[in-house]
Amino acid sequence: MQPTAFEQLVLDVIENLPAQFARYLTNVDILVEPHCTAQHRAELELEPDDIVYGYYEGVPITERAAGELVPPDVIIIFQDSLEADFPDPAELRAEVRRTVLHELAHMFGISDDRLEELGAY
Repeated sequence: MQPTAFEQLVLDVIENLPAQFARYLTNVDILVEPHCTAQHRAELELEPDDIVYGYYEGVPITERAAGELVPPDVIIIFQDSLEADFPDPAELRAEVRRTVLHELAHMFGISDDRLEELGAY
């Protein structure tokens, strides 16, 4: 898929999020990158064969003091790994949505372990 088409897919997913999530996106930059960089892999402490679809960078809401000024949160969606694992367009769209929600969960302070406990995987 061309990068612009994938970016549009991500935008469509974001525009169709439930209102209770969408209102928190005013201070969030959502980026599309072709692949996970070496820097991100190091920050996430990934093994060489680990696959990642998205990345949250910022201060989780649960760790912010009232009125604290923080830089915008950043959610990065990695196009290549998503397309490689989900070649079917409908499955790709569903996984992009799941990935965006997963990264939003991190913004709310929810860990991967807690997401697993909640049945998100």
